[in-house]
Amino acid sequence: MAGRLEGQVAIVTGAGRGIGRGEALLLAGEGARVVVNDFGGSAAGEGGDTSPADQVVSEIKKAGGDAIANYDNVASMEGGERMVKQALDTWGRLDVLINNAGILRDRMIFNMSEEEWDAVIAVHLKGHFTVTKHASLVFRQQRSGRIVNTSSESGLGNMGQGNYSAAKEGIVGLTRTLALDLGRYGVTANAIRPRAATRLTLSPELREAMERARTAAARSGGAGTGPAASDPLAQMEALKPELVAPLVVFLCTEKAANINGRDFIVGGNEISLVSLPDRERTIYREGGWTLDSLDRVFPTTLGAGVKNPMPAQAPKE
Repeated sequence: MAGRLEGQVAIVTGAGRGIGRGEALLLAGEGARVVVNDFGGSAAGEGGDTSPADQVVSEIKKAGGDAIANYDNVASMEGGERMVKQALDTWGRLDVLINNAGILRDRMIFNMSEEEWDAVIAVHLKGHFTVTKHASLVFRQQRSGRIVNTSSESGLGNMGQGNYSAAKEGIVGLTRTLALDLGRYGVTANAIRPRAATRLTLSPELREAMERARTAAARSGGAGTGPAASDPLAQMEALKPELVAPLVVFLCTEKAANINGRDFIVGGNEISLVSLPDRERTIYREGGWTLDSLDRVFPTTLGAGVKNPMPAQAPKE
């Protein structure tokens, strides 16, 4: 059943490639008119190119939809405002905001520069704020709207991605607060943690390394019982970016009007609702805890069975 978003207007940031492209195409396929935003930079956020956004707009129009390109950088407050203004000036309304734009500057924390930290926080975390700030003014006034933010399982912790992890889990906190701030006005805000083979997750260098591993395994007779067992590249390629879009678009429909402030893992054949943080264990002591009482009680209560995910290793000789 097409036309679920007939007559609505959507903004999708980072929509020139990968996940954002899939979202923009499906939104248009359901009748939405789309502002296709993409700065056109590299995976590290460097440079700029208008062609990614233009190409997606062309695809949408060839399929009979309606779209316009936007080349603003989401890290700029002025850029976020221009996107919203462009939607209003062109079509007179705004109903959906998909915050998707992102970059990577991976580095172990002890090697990470201030610029690498700031760049990732600016595009991911601030980039969600810059557009949402201005879209929320419209949504509040019209008492309706849908926001879908893009987090990551890396927000739960991922080696060498301190900047990215911090930004992505910050986006989940922002999403929950948006749900509280805007829910009374008929607006929903949800987040996804996508699994997809994109230029950020499957770079040419990583693809080449995985191809070498695939060849080496074949030569050594190390084939497993199928792609899922023996071929990491095949596993990654099965996580097509387009498979993220259906959940995102569903969250923008009327049937998801009661889904607010939640986050989902989505990729390949899987969609999972992620549990809200909850207390795992609790201890109480009248008058509060002292260091001596914690020293005595903690190891057998809160600390019982807790494992260090990365225990100290002896230095190599």
